[in-house]
Amino acid sequence: MLSPLTKPSETELFGIAFLDSLYRYALVLTRRHTEAEDLVQETYVRAIEAYGRLREDSNIKAWLFTILRNQWFNELRRRRSAPQFAEADGEHSVVDALPSNASGAQEMMESHENALMVREALSKLPPEFQEVLILREFEELSYQEIASVLNCPAGTVMSRLGRARSKLRAALVEFGDAAFSERKKA
Repeated sequence: MLSPLTKPSETELFGIAFLDSLYRYALVLTRRHTEAEDLVQETYVRAIEAYGRLREDSNIKAWLFTILRNQWFNELRRRRSAPQFAEADGEHSVVDALPSNASGAQEMMESHENALMVREALSKLPPEFQEVLILREFEELSYQEIASVLNCPAGTVMSRLGRARSKLRAALVEFGDAAFSERKKA
């Protein structure tokens, strides 16, 4: 257990480094920017409340992702009994917030085009495949950390990740073929 004398400023800052990662993951789960923001905020509220019970050797990143996912499932359970309303959250895709790296102008252009293709292909995958790909490839969680977050065996994570990568690869080939056909027509 952490010391009960932990300063509030330390408590407030302990997971700030993961804010963007949590937000991207929340977008995958909620598919709406405002809901993702609310979910991340609620995650931090819960984490700060439980911070004093956290063991010193705990993996804070995996712990925060687990809290976020559990909060989302709690929200889904609450919604089952409430009336459903459809709400458009703008024109942005769920995966618009995914990071990309580029340096020169040509590289930036190619990287942007590739990122758009990856984002489009990723958005077409089922949510469970999006979730495991985001956690592994973008948030760089280990298989064991992902298993902890998803509350499933590591073997399930590995097989789901394999299927997700295969589906993403096929979608990217399809997008590449479509882009090639478009260029050929021009």
